[in-house]
Amino acid sequence: MKRRDFLRAAGGSAAAATAATAAQPAAAAEGGGGGGQVPDWGGWLSGVDGSVVDARGQSEVTVQVGAQGNGGAFAFEPAGVWVDTGTTVKWNWTGQGGGHNVVADSGPAALDSGSPVSQSGVQYEYTFEEGGITTYYCDPHLNLGMKGAVAVGEDVPTTAAGGGQKELHDLGVPIQAHWVGLATILGIIGVINYTFYVLKYGESPNTGNTGGGED
Repeated sequence: MKRRDFLRAAGGSAAAATAATAAQPAAAAEGGGGGGQVPDWGGWLSGVDGSVVDARGQSEVTVQVGAQGNGGAFAFEPAGVWVDTGTTVKWNWTGQGGGHNVVADSGPAALDSGSPVSQSGVQYEYTFEEGGITTYYCDPHLNLGMKGAVAVGEDVPTTAAGGGQKELHDLGVPIQAHWVGLATILGIIGVINYTFYVLKYGESPNTGNTGGGED
């Protein structure tokens, strides 16, 4: 295979991986959903409606503000974005769900779109020049779960996709151990009852004794 063909094939694989990540719900991505690695949002996106997009390689990314989710038009879509340093993120208001804004919660980027806006269109944009994870929210609808996050660069904490399923699988170990312990206790009780019966009646309970007494 020629080097140019190899690069083209590699690019196609990367695009497919990005598409798979983009389809992943933000809440699932907290524990990991699908394959590969996803940013570790630190629980910020747990229970939040919206997807997570791996947009590395793109110079601009658009986030819809007032997308459907969290019980109405109270979501950022995508809720989580992974970008390269120098990428510009544009927040595009849908005009739905009343007034929204973008306010930083934690991280290196000082996001602040100002007072809530209800008009549609791009109302705020920010170029991320520093690596790390910035979490943000819509001030009027924070209590509804209108939250988002942007991971920048390669040096961000990640978690293995599918982590949520792995945790459920691991729960089977202690549960199984409890069942084994319970079975052991029941077995001991059975032995004690058997021994007591033999000592009292002088025979095994399996001999078919009906308790009628001696002739």
